[in-house]
Formats: sequence, C-alpha cells, structure tokens
Amino acid sequence: MSKLNIKNLIKSFPSMDRPAVNNVNLDIESGELVAFLGPSGCGKTTILKMITGLFQPDSGDIILDEQSLLKIPTEKRGVVMVFQNYLLFPYMNVNENVGFALKMKGVDKNIIDQKVKEMLELVKLPDIGLRKPKQLSGGQQQRVALARALISNPRILLLDEPLSNLDAHLRDEMRDLIVTIQQKLKVTTIFVTHDQEEAVLLADKIALIFDGELQNFTSPKNYYEKPKNIKAAKFFGGVNFINAKKDNHNLSTNIGTVHYKGENYTDLNEDNIITIRPENIKLSKNNDFNDNSFKGLIKSVIFSGTHTRYKIIVNDLELECSLQSVGLQDIKTDDTIYVHLPSDKIWAMNE
Repeated sequence: MSKLNIKNLIKSFPSMDRPAVNNVNLDIESGELVAFLGPSGCGKTTILKMITGLFQPDSGDIILDEQSLLKIPTEKRGVVMVFQNYLLFPYMNVNENVGFALKMKGVDKNIIDQKVKEMLELVKLPDIGLRKPKQLSGGQQQRVALARALISNPRILLLDEPLSNLDAHLRDEMRDLIVTIQQKLKVTTIFVTHDQEEAVLLADKIALIFDGELQNFTSPKNYYEKPKNIKAAKFFGGVNFINAKKDNHNLSTNIGTVHYKGENYTDLNEDNIITIRPENIKLSKNNDFNDNSFKGLIKSVIFSGTHTRYKIIVNDLELECSLQSVGLQDIKTDDTIYVHLPSDKIWAMNE
C-alpha cells in the first residue's frame, strides 16, 4: 500500500489558452479508491499521465511514499495505468499479454505461468489464456488489461475511464469486480470518469476538477449533502438555489426566514446561497410543519413511476421537489401547497 501526494501541480500545452492542470494539490491515503471526476478536457487524464511519467509537469511535485517521482523513469515508478482502449498486444494471446511485464523483467517462466493463472482467476477469466484479444468481448479485454496491470504488484493503479466502453450490464459487473479486487489487494487506486454516478458508486473520495482546477476533494456523501460551491452542487444534480443573507444565526431569503443548523454558519459570507436537494423537500396541503414552511403554488406535476416530481412557485422562486409516488397526497397543478425545507437538509454556500 502506498500514499500519494500531489503538490502544486501545473501543466500547460501550447494549444490551450489556460493551464490543462492548474495548481492541483491532493493527498491520497494508502489503499484508497479515488475518482478524478469532471467534464471532458478538465485535466483528469493529464494528471494520471503525469503520475505515470508520460507527461512531465511544468512545476509542482508528485510524491509517492515520501519520494518524488519526477526524476524516476516511468518503468521504475511502480505505477501502472490501464488505458481506455486497453492497448492489448494483438499478436499475443491472453497469457502472453498478462505475463508480458514479468517476462521483460526476466522472471522465471514457471513463476510467470503461475502468476498469470492467479491473475486470470482474480479477474474471473480462468479459461481464456490461449485466445487472442480479437476473440474477446470488450468486457473480457478490460479484465485482461486489468490482470496485466496487477501482475506486477503496482504501488499505484490508474484506470482511465474504466467503464466507458462497456454496455450497461457489463458496467455493473466491472464496477463490482474493480471494488472487490481493490479491497482484496488494498492497492491505492485512482480512476478517471466524467460520470457522477460511477464516481459515487466506486470511490472512497472524489476529486472534482473543472478547467484544470481542483474544486473539492471529499467523500461522495458530502457532494450531495454539503457541496462546496454551486458548480459542485449542480454537477451532482442540485437544482434548488436560493439567495440568502445572514440574519441572527438564521438566513433571510425572498421566501422568508430560513432556520439554519449547518455547522459552517460562521464561515458564510454575508451574502450566500442555500441549496436543498429535491428529494429532501416535503409538501403538505395543511401546513403540518413547525418551521421553514412556505406557501406556494404547484406549477407542474410529472409522474415517473416510483417518484413524482413537482415544480412549485414560492414568491416568484421556482423549487423542484421529488417524492416517492406511493402514498402521495392528491396534489395537482395549480393547487396551493406548503413547502417544508427541513433545517437539517439545508446547506448554505458562499457564492
């Protein structure tokens, strides 16, 4: 297991009008499974390539177990990357592909054969050793590429969009396999994705990156419940935002005074923004709530099976609410309704 520290990392390319990676700092603990999440072109894969040594940073440092990697050749870093297109050798069979790294190190053939067998069993492909890559499905090629990466017992495992080329059911299988293997081997792992759901399901922590800059690095739960800023909240499905001002330990808004229990109250600017997820808002025709209850009008009702989504106008502000369809009150468009914002589900952020 290995700890990785990324310090003030900067990388620019002549074709870009901004740094591809701009002063990124990250501390990844030994054995963690971390997602680099963000839209295409945000710098995620560039960071991975600097960790492997394929790119050299303009400035900053990459430290693995208290040793800088910058002057260490790629092949000696103990860092292995599984690329999005797998890069299997087409003229080699699966056994040869998986054992290639050990062969290059001069390891005895009997040991290689045993390790290859163990790796293929680990990725649940014990009987395909003699096939060529073109005889494999996309999911099988992905697993072979993973086995080839793991056979050298890497200190850091890097996965570039590991699920993007797979069908939906194969993504589920591969996701479960990655988590199972990572937990079994305890190898520090970083994977790149633009898929928020994939990051949440796989990662212990998520590094959210926009335009080459690290926005936040925290647990998946915090991105939903305590987003750092509007960009992060929107990326994780936030749609409700209310302008607010500090008001004697509460928050004053154009829909009324909101009672706030967030532990970050003292860190908020005078002007800030409240967010609450649609599934955390409650509705009632009879105002059954003690606080944070505001009168509104139902603008639209969208039934989607297990959930029903409402758009509600509260003093010219539109809020969205998503409730489980089972047992709902009969609420229709143009009904007057009371909207409850539970104080323990509200989060305020600086602009």
